[in-house]
Order: sequence, then structure tokens, then C-alpha cells
Amino acid sequence: MKFAHTVTSLFVLAVFVSSLTPDARADEWNKKTTVRLSEPVEIPGQVLGAGTYVFKLLDSSSNRNIVQVFNRDENHLYATILAIPDYRLMPTGKTVITFEERAAGSPQAIRAWFYPGDNYGQEFVYPRTRAIELAKQTDQHVLSMPNEIAENTKKPATSASAASVVAMAKAPVKAIEHGGKETELAQVHQPTPPQAPPLKELPKTASLTPLLALIGMISLAAAVGVRMLSKRIL
Repeated sequence: MKFAHTVTSLFVLAVFVSSLTPDARADEWNKKTTVRLSEPVEIPGQVLGAGTYVFKLLDSSSNRNIVQVFNRDENHLYATILAIPDYRLMPTGKTVITFEERAAGSPQAIRAWFYPGDNYGQEFVYPRTRAIELAKQTDQHVLSMPNEIAENTKKPATSASAASVVAMAKAPVKAIEHGGKETELAQVHQPTPPQAPPLKELPKTASLTPLLALIGMISLAAAVGVRMLSKRIL
């Protein structure tokens, strides 16, 4: 299975995260996080301009992998996005947003969003056509869903559009590998938290025989010293 990312993309991530300023306000249930973007960023279905946005999970007890993106005042919904749990070995105390490596002159495309302190985040699922383009550009796998279902990302997640959210949640998710080849999700995506590498067995120490011999010699010398001292006293 392939779970590693390229060194180049990690470097791009390190440079770009510095332009993100997450607000300290956040809620445990819906993972509400306020993020300020200093330049345009791509999410499934559209590009967000520079500005302040609110990311949070859809308020649903049945599906915890639907992400909503609002404006700062939360009175305008930009997108409702299908996501898949994405795990990391070491949680951090800050919001982390990872990106696909971008083509020259193009906005960064969000790959995953991690809430502070969690060892799992939300990896975004892109429309199939766009996922193929991103996979070819980045030489990484990109999650995809059918184009017609992906149109639901732009629809408000109200009770009137509950059916579209359900359809999105049930959408078949595939992975597009570099070169545009479609493959099963299990081939490239880790379904469970990564395990910490086992501790290496400490090298065995040398035999205890020399130490025991030393202790014996010290004891013998002490006994002789005590005997000589007692003779002088007498």
C-alpha cells in the first residue's frame, strides 16, 4: 500500500501553512475552526478567495465526515464537502491544513484538515474530473467521487437539501493515482490510525561476573581492614 507523500509536497506545505492564521475559537463537537487565508485556496468545486472562513463538521450524529465551509459570520454557506478520515501519528495543538502541490500560478488545493489535538482529520473528496487533474499535477493520489454527485458540494445543507447530503454521504469514493489512473480507496488510503514504531530492544549488557568479582574484592578488603584495626585496638 502507498501512504507516503513526496518530499516536494511537504516542502510546499511548510511554506504555505505560514499564511494560515487559525482562530483560537473552536468547538469539540463540530470541530468549528476559524481560518484566515491570505491568498486563494481551492476546495472541492470552487476556489475560496483570500479572507476569513469557518470550517466545521455538519451537525449530524450519523455522518461525521461532511465538512461545511462558511463565511466569517456563518450566514453564508460556501460548500458542503464529503471527506474521508485521514490519520496522523502525532497530533498537534494547532489547526493543520495540508495541501496538494499546485501547478505554477494555480491556487493550492486543500488535501486535509486536522482539528487541534486530534490524531485524525478530514481528507477532502474532489469531483472525479478535477481529481484526475490534481493527481497528474501533484504526483500524489487524490480522492474522487462522481462528478454529478459532487455538484451537491455547492448546495446549502438545509433540511430542504437533506437528500443531496445523503446522496453525497453514500457516494462511491475512489482514489486517483498519479497519471490519472483510478484505483480502490483501500490501495492508497490508511483506514486506521498509524501505529507508532516498536521500541528497539536495548542491547544486552556485558556479563555481571566482573561486577560480582569486584564487589567480592571490595568486601574482602573491608574485612581485612576491620580485622587489622581490631588488632591495633587490642
